[in-house]
Amino acid sequence: MSWFILFVAGLFEVAWAVGLKYTEGFTRLWPSLFTALAMLTSIGLLGLAMKNLPLGTAYAIWTGVGAIGTVIVGILLFGESIALLRLLSILLILCGLVGLKLSH
Repeated sequence: MSWFILFVAGLFEVAWAVGLKYTEGFTRLWPSLFTALAMLTSIGLLGLAMKNLPLGTAYAIWTGVGAIGTVIVGILLFGESIALLRLLSILLILCGLVGLKLSH
């Protein structure tokens, strides 16, 4: 269950990273509130997952899920680059996350 909680925490990290784009420097109320709530939820779930997972593994996977998810959202919503090197770099992050999971 801790792995699932950690994955959901990573998804909330994606949500707040994307939310930051819409806050316009925290000058827009609703996007700012959404972003702050996503941040609190993400960190709270990360803390819950860390009750049963090693610190380094949990943190690396949380940030990795957030990074990969944010890149995917950036491509889909904001038309960011899908250059081959960029996609291969994301694949390397994914391989690292799988390796961490398998080594636990």
